[in-house]
Amino acid sequence: IGTSVVNLRLRESLREKSIRDPLSGLFNRRFMEETLEREIRRSIRLKSPVGIIMADIDNFKEFNDTYGHEAGDIMIREIAQLLTNHVRQEDVVCRYGGEEFLLILPGAAPDLVRGRAERLRTDAHSQTIRYMGLPIGPVSVSFGCSSFPADGDDGSEVIKVADMHLLQAKREGRDRVVC
Repeated sequence: IGTSVVNLRLRESLREKSIRDPLSGLFNRRFMEETLEREIRRSIRLKSPVGIIMADIDNFKEFNDTYGHEAGDIMIREIAQLLTNHVRQEDVVCRYGGEEFLLILPGAAPDLVRGRAERLRTDAHSQTIRYMGLPIGPVSVSFGCSSFPADGDDGSEVIKVADMHLLQAKREGRDRVVC
């Protein structure tokens, strides 16, 4: 029995490592892609939307250059925690890559998605990131939103629209939401 328990724990540990980003603790991109496709299939069955929020930490390269990669890692973990703390239990928060994050919001209509992104944007300003005991920042995050089925026929199309909106937010001056 002891060997079986150890094997089960090992299997669960390996599964967690295969779907989680080690730095942020969020789900990784591979898990996000699988989850989004599953949520879209469910959305079709239930005739309900799936909201997408893509978030990017503003001026992250400059932040890293100024404070170093260790401080950048702290910033990523803090923003990951902020995102996780501000979603419903059924929502999925993923690290998309680098300083980008993607949120999947099953059943969320476009107005709810926009409202959630705006709240996250304003709450990011209140984040106090500490590095070596000192506050660093300020923190701002840009957001691009989209929704299935309004913005695409599949997961990759909806993500492309959210990414286009995120790039528009960056071009328009950062620290904003574009849907």
